Formats: sequence, C-alpha cells, structure tokens
Amino acid sequence: MNASLQEWLELRAVKGLGPKLFVRLLDIFGSPQAIRSASRSRLVAEGEISSALAQALHQPPSPETQRQIHQELEAVQAGQFSLLPFTHPGYPAKLKTIPDPPAILAITGNLLPQDYYALAIVGARKASAHGRAFTQKLSGDLAALGFTIVSGLARGTDGVAHEGAMASCGRTLAVLGCGIDHMYPPEHRSLRRKIEEQGAVLSEFPMGTPPHAYHFPQRNRVISGLALGVIVTEATSKSGSLITARLALEQNREVFAVPGNVNSPLSRGPHFLIKQGAKLVEDVPDILEEILPILDPEFQEHLKKQQLTVQGTSPQVELGTEEQQVLQLIPLDPVSLDDLISQSAYSSSEVMSILLSLEIKGLIKQISGLQYLRVPFR
Repeated sequence: MNASLQEWLELRAVKGLGPKLFVRLLDIFGSPQAIRSASRSRLVAEGEISSALAQALHQPPSPETQRQIHQELEAVQAGQFSLLPFTHPGYPAKLKTIPDPPAILAITGNLLPQDYYALAIVGARKASAHGRAFTQKLSGDLAALGFTIVSGLARGTDGVAHEGAMASCGRTLAVLGCGIDHMYPPEHRSLRRKIEEQGAVLSEFPMGTPPHAYHFPQRNRVISGLALGVIVTEATSKSGSLITARLALEQNREVFAVPGNVNSPLSRGPHFLIKQGAKLVEDVPDILEEILPILDPEFQEHLKKQQLTVQGTSPQVELGTEEQQVLQLIPLDPVSLDDLISQSAYSSSEVMSILLSLEIKGLIKQISGLQYLRVPFR
C-alpha cells in the first residue's frame, strides 16, 4: 500500500499539476503509475497538457521532495493520520463530483457513509453573540436530524458550528487550510480532538504545509464540495464565506443565508447572497424545504421518523403572563439585566426569577456581562 501511496504523493508533488488536471489524467490513464509511464507524446495528445508538463511528469522527485514524501509515509505508517487517494472506496462521494476534487485527502478521525448527508455552515470569525447562538442552535438541530455538519475549524462561526453538532451527539467534519499535522488555530486543539472522536478532520495539503492565507480559498471549495448545501450565518462584504458560497454555486450546491440587522456589517454578506437568490433561512424548515427534493427516499423517511416537518421543529412551550411579558423585552441581540429590570414592571428579584425560568425552558440564553438574548427557532 505504501508503494502505491508513494506514487500518488510523487505525482501530487509535480509542479503545474493542479487537482483538476490530476483527476482528469486519472480518468484518462487510470492510475498515477500509468500516467508516469505514458509517453510524452501520448500525455500531450490524450492528456491535452503542455510538453513542459509532460516532461516534468517523467522527472524523478528532487531529493528534498523524496525526503518529505518519506516523512509523510512514515507518519501514515505510525498511525498519525491516513491518506485517501481519489480512487479509494472511502473517498467522499459528494467531493468526487466537483470539477477539481483533491487528488489525496489526509484524514484524522473517521469518515462514514452517512457523511454523504452533510451541510456546511460558515460565517464570520468575529461573530456576534446572536450569530454564535443562532449558529450553535442551527448546527445542533441539523445534526440531531442526522446531517453531518461541515466547517473549517476557524475561530468564530466555524468553531461554534462544530460545537453545536457535537452537543447534539451528531457528526461533524473540519477541513483545514494547512497540513494535517498542523494545529490552526492553536486554541482549537481540544475542539479538534473532540471532532476526531465524532467525525473527521481533513486536509488536501502535504504534511508540514503552514496555514498561509492563500490556502483558505482553496480549502473552501472542499468545505462546499463535501456538502449538499452551504449556510452562511454572518459575514462581512469581504468575507471568505462569500467565496465558499460562490464555489458552492459553481459546484451546483444549494446556498442559504441568514438575515440579520441591516445596520450590522456582519449582515452585509448574507443580505448580498439573498439578493443574488440564496434561500433565506430563519429556521431548519427553510433548509429542508429546499433540499428535501434532492434527498433519497430512505433519508426522507429518516427525517419523517424524527417527527420533523417543514411547518416547524420547536415544541410549544406554555408561558405564564409574567414570562410572556419579560420574553417580549428580550430581542435576538443581547440586552443587559439592568435594562430588562428598568423596562419591566417587576422587581429585580422577580425579573431574575422569570429569566431563570425562561432559560430553563430553553427560550433565552445568558451570555457574559449579565446579558440575555432570545434563542432562535422559538
């Protein structure tokens, strides 16, 4: 197996041979060995590549490249991660359908067949309190239904999406913009370990590749490629999340966007997408309404067993008069305890008691600084 993997890694190392061309040559010639064995004239004629690239394909790897490949194979042998070539039976089926799938995926954790039913959630690194709460609830609800949540392990929205899925005992996949042996961002080390227990971490980059900024747009096409659709929660007008959404469209994936405060810069990205035709998302049924027709009958039946309909997922919660009045004072954006006390007709101790009751019922959430916000989907 290592001999076969070595051929894949040597071919990946050829300069000028990007993922799209790599896979096209595989389709024509069948294997890395067959590609390297083909004559230059045949590579140029049938592979439709330049003579210079055909010549490069016949050159042996440099000593430095050979050393790096040897190190990567040793790491695989030691069980640090696994490598999935494009032709491996366990390679993600959805990812194979994009125009430029990675020729090789490095993986920690495990991919499972049910990861075919995946949805990507992406957004701002500096997400608002409301955006984080919305993302966590959305991710958790979708994961509880059996969808695998895909994101990029970045700060902010990505991390919250992974956490929400795992809090519902669901599966999640993280796609890196660096080598599988790198930990970026470093503060997500413990989160990554949890993801590896309830899903997988993936990278197409060679071992040792640092997290350069230009790697992340390339990473984003894998995030969208693994999923049935991409959901953008919060994003500025220049956010990388919009790149992911554009790539999703090019890959014939669904695109969803969560509306927000018109005065917030974090709403500009989703609002732009909605103007361009993305599906507006306020709750889980908005997503299901769009993707149910493309799901196979077996998974549709699974969703029915989860007692989910496009009319809504949240149970009705009975509230007393005091609870209703205080809940009306709490928006989706954070509001302080002092403001709630001043706006209500109740004493501070009564307000705190009512807030505790609303929190227990899952209708509101307390965040840092004695602030409260309403939980979405209620």
